[in-house]
Order: sequence, then structure tokens, then C-alpha cells
Amino acid sequence: MNQTIPESTAKVNGISLFYRLIGNGSPVVLLHGYTQTGHMWNPLIADLAKQHTVIIPDLRGAGASEKPVSGYDKKNMANDIHELVKLLGYDKAAIVGHDIGLMVAYAYAAQFPEETERLVLMDAFLPGIGDWKEVWLLRDLWHFHFYGKVPLALVKDRERIYFEHFWNDFAADPKHSIPELDRQIYAKAYAQEGGMRAGFEYFKNFEQDAKDFLIFSARKLEMPVLVLTGEKGSGNFLIVQTKLVANHVDGKIIKSSGHWLMEEATEPVTTLLLEFLH
Repeated sequence: MNQTIPESTAKVNGISLFYRLIGNGSPVVLLHGYTQTGHMWNPLIADLAKQHTVIIPDLRGAGASEKPVSGYDKKNMANDIHELVKLLGYDKAAIVGHDIGLMVAYAYAAQFPEETERLVLMDAFLPGIGDWKEVWLLRDLWHFHFYGKVPLALVKDRERIYFEHFWNDFAADPKHSIPELDRQIYAKAYAQEGGMRAGFEYFKNFEQDAKDFLIFSARKLEMPVLVLTGEKGSGNFLIVQTKLVANHVDGKIIKSSGHWLMEEATEPVTTLLLEFLH
């Protein structure tokens, strides 16, 4: 996207949150995932902004947002976003999340269902829901348990090497995953002071998220929910999970795509998102 998007920061929930805002119409909030920032949504923003006010924050701990020591449970991170939406003057919004962002998006919708017009969850899983531990304890997902002083020391000045594991191994084809320029942007962003520590906190808080989400799930969501997954990513797993917590779920598996839906299947994913958010 070549258009310059206005940038700002807001003091919300006790921290400074960086965000971009563009367009007019009903608001749509785009929440990125781990190893990325709000930059990941650039292929979608121009088209979405034709009909909507698009709000693109960097999550707590990521990009240009503040990186506090605590507060990385997804319930609290959703409060960050909710306060931002309210501060910008909106009573309702559609919430879209990928990866860690989908967990924040679900926590937002579960806590503020009357203020959530539509919900999109994209390729990962919901801690605490259904057979979630089958994912959490997978040998190949060792990074969920990789945090503390030694891991931080190991990845310092090697952020790019560490992230290549995600960008390459979670893609259907490593050569058609995150573009090189974007890899440079993300590695630099997380190499900032506190960036990797904050990222590890996203995973460390899964156990608390599981407890919170189990409580949330007692009240099923009633707004329309779209679930997009990669055939070689979370596949049907997230769709099954979401149907346990929401009553109106449209699940779609993107063929030949891995985890990085916006990069691996830009056109079909953008089309599905625009149709759903209309």
C-alpha cells in the first residue's frame, strides 16, 4: 500500500498504544499476531478504508507500542483495544485478529459482545477451548514454552534467525511466505528494548488465557463470526473450537496456504474479509 496512513499514539489502560487510522464509515479493528506488527495488514487497508474507518494498532509489547513488564493476558490486551476504540469515539466495531491477535479479538468480543458487530478469527487456536492442549503441547510448537533469561539471551541480536522458524516452517512454502522487506521490518521492531521479552509473554500467558477463555465460553457469542484458516496451518481445528464458543460461525479453509494467510493467499483472503465486513 503506497498511501501514507496517519499515525498516532493513545494512552489506554495505563500504556501508550501506537495505531494508524484511515477511512470513513463503521470501524474495523485489525489485530496482528506474533513476529509481526500492524504492518501485516497493509495489503488489505486501502480497499477496506473505502467503506470503513480502519484502526490498525500495534499490540501491547509490539512495534511502536509500549512494552510494559506485565499485562499480556489476552483479556487485558483486549481492554487495551477496547479503550482505544472508545477513545476514538466509537460505540461498536468489527474486530479482526490473526494469530495472537485472534486471541485478543475473541477476548474483546467475549467481554464486550454488545459492542462487537462482527468477529474474524484467523489461523491459530483458542487457549482453554476444546482440545487446545493438543496444540499447546505439540513437540513442534516448543516456542510456546520458550521464555525466561536464557531464551532471551539466546535470541538477542539473533531475532531474525529465531523468527525464520515461524516465517518458514509455518508456511506452506517458505519461498512464498513473509516478503524479505517485511522480515527486515519485523526483526528490527522486535529487536527494540523489551520487544522479545514482550513477545515471549504472549505465550507465557496462555495458561491464564485458558482459564479466562473457559469462563468466557459459558456464554456463546451471538454476532456473526468468520474463521479463516490455512489448509497447511490450523486447518479445521480453529473452526471446531470457534463453534464451541459462538453460534453463528462461517469457517473457511484456504487451500494451499499455511499460517501466514495475508501473505500466502493475499487475494482470496482479502476478498473473503471484504465480503464479510462489507
